[in-house]
Amino acid sequence: MNMQKVHLFWFFIVLIDFLLFNIGFAMTRQQFKNSGKLLKKSCMPKNDVTEEQVGEIEQGKFIEDRNVMCYIACIYTMSQVVKNNKINYEAVMKQVDMLFPSELKEPAKAAAANCKDVSKKHKDLCEAAYWTAKCMYDFDPKSFIFP
Repeated sequence: MNMQKVHLFWFFIVLIDFLLFNIGFAMTRQQFKNSGKLLKKSCMPKNDVTEEQVGEIEQGKFIEDRNVMCYIACIYTMSQVVKNNKINYEAVMKQVDMLFPSELKEPAKAAAANCKDVSKKHKDLCEAAYWTAKCMYDFDPKSFIFP
């Protein structure tokens, strides 16, 4: 089993554990961030990025670099919002409903709706993911969440 599959496996084990034992309780922002650490640990080495380059994306630090762009695409791919090498709006909405903290669901959906056409302007998944994430941050910085 390669490392990506191992990290993804553990991410889902943690997620399933959380869902089974906390039915009816939405994840907090910190719990959501903690679950995203496995995605981050998997995507960082794959895209040769450092914590300095990607550690403050959630705070709006978007470095316009190919590796950073592909790191964001990796996070989106592992989060299952990429279908046929494109960001899928319906999949984004489904993941928001399933995984996001309750107080961030509506803001995240509003940002996704506002930015859903950004990815259509880019044929390359890395660029599409980067500019979509940046659009979502710019739309609502205080509600933006990213591992």
